[in-house]
Amino acid sequence: MDRGDLELVLSVRGTGSLAGAAQALGVVPSVITKRLAALEQKLGHRLFERTTRRLSLTAEGEAVCTHAERLLEGFAALEAELSERQNEPSGALRIAATFGFGRHWVGPAIARFRQQYPALQIELRLTERLPDLAAEGYDGAVWLWSAPARHAADWVTRRLARNQRVLAASPAYLQRRGLPADAAALAEHECLVVQENDSATIRRFDVWTLNDAQSRQPVRIQVNGPLCSNSGEMARDWCLAGQGIVLRSLWDIAPQLASGELVHVLPRLSMPEADIQWIAPWHPKTPRRVRLLVDFLAEQFRHEPWRSEQPARRRRATKPT
Repeated sequence: MDRGDLELVLSVRGTGSLAGAAQALGVVPSVITKRLAALEQKLGHRLFERTTRRLSLTAEGEAVCTHAERLLEGFAALEAELSERQNEPSGALRIAATFGFGRHWVGPAIARFRQQYPALQIELRLTERLPDLAAEGYDGAVWLWSAPARHAADWVTRRLARNQRVLAASPAYLQRRGLPADAAALAEHECLVVQENDSATIRRFDVWTLNDAQSRQPVRIQVNGPLCSNSGEMARDWCLAGQGIVLRSLWDIAPQLASGELVHVLPRLSMPEADIQWIAPWHPKTPRRVRLLVDFLAEQFRHEPWRSEQPARRRRATKPT
């Protein structure tokens, strides 16, 4: 059977007559009669019971029609994909990302993506507030948290990379204050707190919820310290300078942990739900340029390149004398 045979059988079923199928396919009825007879002879089964008053599908005809619908849908999808591939992706992309991860990882990745598809125009907006993506005209966001529950039905998500937030401190700080013995001891240490400006309010992330890999139970600790900032990168830099313990993502501090500039504190504790996500408004058909970008980012980040990145040259904190 070829594609024309499939279309013939579905047209006969859809119109309910050979004459109707002939009109739909733009041929004379005798052509339909001959083609259908030849197809039935080739298959060895009657597909339609025909009388002077009515035409009805046989069981074999039902089976052919079921498979014909699926096969024709597949042909259409293949043709659409090949048609897309003939044309270089073009148009505009508007993407949001968090400041730190966006500047350090998303920005360079998008520059590499743009080199592959130079006809694209890409806007990257760095923000600490997840936009209302559809209402504000975004194609999607690279985000470090899951989509808010209120958007669960309207947005789609895809994990781009695994990530953890871990506790870290500099050797100088630990020499001065010692290692905390357990999670509760963090309350007695100088912890570097990050705050977030959310419209007119300020949220202080000074209650750390950590997962214990050993007990598999969450631990909530109220932390304090003399330094706080709305910049996670500033908190990291203070940590490198020996000012306290920080809770930061591995994508930000893995090179410093590898080099010894920072020490992994209480390694069995980490903050959950820190994976890097693609979040986007739901569409019945996602534009090809968006699909290409998401696949590219997933490939860029799936091996967690921050684990193998060479540590940036930083001035090490001076040890106290």
